[in-house]
Amino acid sequence: MERIYLDHAATSPMHPRVIEKMLHVMNATFGNPSSIHSFGREARHYIDQARAALANSIGAKESEIIFTSGGTEADNMALFGVAESFQHKGKHIITTEIEHHAVLYACKKLEKMGFEVTYLPVDESGRISISELQAALRDDTILVSVMYGNNEVGTTQPIAEIGKLLNDHQAIFHTDAVQAYGLEDIDINEELIDLLSVSAHKINGPKGMGFLFVKSTVKIPPRLYGGDQERKRRAGTENVASIAGFHEAVLIAAEDRKSKQDKFSGLKETMLQKLHELKVEFDINGSLEYSLPHVLNLSFPGTSVEAMLVNLDLAGVAVSSGSACTAGSIEPSHVLVAMFGKQSERLTNSIRFSFGFTTTPEEVIKTAEEIAKVVARLKK
Repeated sequence: MERIYLDHAATSPMHPRVIEKMLHVMNATFGNPSSIHSFGREARHYIDQARAALANSIGAKESEIIFTSGGTEADNMALFGVAESFQHKGKHIITTEIEHHAVLYACKKLEKMGFEVTYLPVDESGRISISELQAALRDDTILVSVMYGNNEVGTTQPIAEIGKLLNDHQAIFHTDAVQAYGLEDIDINEELIDLLSVSAHKINGPKGMGFLFVKSTVKIPPRLYGGDQERKRRAGTENVASIAGFHEAVLIAAEDRKSKQDKFSGLKETMLQKLHELKVEFDINGSLEYSLPHVLNLSFPGTSVEAMLVNLDLAGVAVSSGSACTAGSIEPSHVLVAMFGKQSERLTNSIRFSFGFTTTPEEVIKTAEEIAKVVARLKK
């Protein structure tokens, strides 16, 4: 049976070039990057090259990139770091109701530590209101954390407007760009971003690898103590092979980004058009205008998300109900709750489709045909 993978927002397959690069490094370079001999210098060279490429990809300085184990660590390092360093200026934090749990759960922990958190609502498209953000700002606000693009419905936020609003305020601006990095054109200088989180496995790189951009004017303490790695901001011997793989994934992502955006947007259109042709009833969750190109979330009235996922999997199609980090949970999506309310039928019948470099139009059409069959069976 042909298997179709449309869950790239959960994780993406490693690109062959990334695997090749990592295998080469693992075979040829085993030295500790902190060692001064030739073996260590060879390993350090891979790290320096990668750091330069990652910094360049967002318009940052090399010294502003901290390698992490992924997006979760980057988010935690950003939130707890700002809270610890800037609490003398205030203990108020602003975020949104639709953040990834790496941010939301960190905020809940900070509340237990005496910080006050304002959770901004979103409209039915999943976007926050700049005026509501402005109204929520206080003199003692030290951090605003708003994700670049949502991992469940794909909706993007007005990041540049937020940066401009905060430019004359003491609050540090953090954005979780895990789902957007590599596809969106991100410039930390134009968008006035202070902290930015990224994960490698979302862009066809290795799992367990990411980075946190920290603007040079923002000083945050380390979360790990030990060696002097990462300018004493994150102790531990660097994962050289994964860093080299991340570097390769970033180079690949930068190659003809516009054509990839167009490809994924075209796959969305193909999916929607085919479902219309097959007379499948559905609603779009999120915004098509303000959206990551590779994420499409659809509600299928009269169906159950569990039955849909099981039946599509039996048909060889891998999709999800939203965040992979809460897979198997019986709790409804907090993103959809924020968008439509706790009583909405969409909480129980919505599916996320997400595309990647291996996805073809034929696979999308085949998926739409399988959806039509499943929906017809479930509605009987």
